[in-house]
Amino acid sequence: MRLWHAIAALTSALATASSVAAGGGLPSYTTPDGTTSAATEGTKLTARDVTGRLFKATPGSRPDLSELNLTRLDLAELDFKSAKLDGADLYGAELSRAKLAGCSLVGVRLDRATITSADFSGADLTDARILRPTIFTTLEVATSEAPRFTGAKLVRIRSDGWLDRADFARADLTGAVFGGGGPREETLFSSASLVSANFENAILKDAKFPGASLKYARFMGADLTGANLIGTNLTRADFTGANLAGADFTGANLDEADLRGARGLDQAIGLKSAQNLGSARFTTTAP
Repeated sequence: MRLWHAIAALTSALATASSVAAGGGLPSYTTPDGTTSAATEGTKLTARDVTGRLFKATPGSRPDLSELNLTRLDLAELDFKSAKLDGADLYGAELSRAKLAGCSLVGVRLDRATITSADFSGADLTDARILRPTIFTTLEVATSEAPRFTGAKLVRIRSDGWLDRADFARADLTGAVFGGGGPREETLFSSASLVSANFENAILKDAKFPGASLKYARFMGADLTGANLIGTNLTRADFTGANLAGADFTGANLDEADLRGARGLDQAIGLKSAQNLGSARFTTTAP
């Protein structure tokens, strides 16, 4: 009995430590939320099952694949017909060139999924996870292979890994986290690479990019109110016309970044401590 109580106490302590790790402005990826995913417990479907359900869907209806276990299935090039996939588990799934535009993917798990040329335009990925996805077929970065999230809802999404040239134009990324995790989880999650990603006219309120590479990223007209850009590489990033009120640039590299016409610069945090501020372009003198 004493041993059992000792184990219980240790488990409780670890859970508490993990919860504490979620502080400091970054969420914990490992702290349990008290819920059990039906997708991981349910019957696993085959690729043929999924294809059959999509094929049988009547015109104008939305196939329902919610809360299903779709892990590691080859679903490449499938047209999901704006299906409901809320809470589905797509860990390691092959989704190259899949058409997921307009789908409901709330709380979906896409960790280690292959999303080469996948189309998520207009989809709802609120609270989704896309950790360490595979995008490019070779070590060469090809724009045609980057996934499209144009106009998608990505509120509180969690992602890391290689997302170079991904298209997030007009997407809602409020509270999104790219890379990182709690302060004790650095070894579990890699910094995100979003080189040449397109965030034009996107909503990035309170979004977090801890240590991310955002070289050549395009933020024209984007709303970055309260965004965390601490330690990011923003070399030649384009912020023309963006709202930067409350955005934190502490330790960021602004080498040749374009901030002409950006709003809220007087309310931005840490600009004076940013690296290579002198080479950044402003409409008026740098703050």
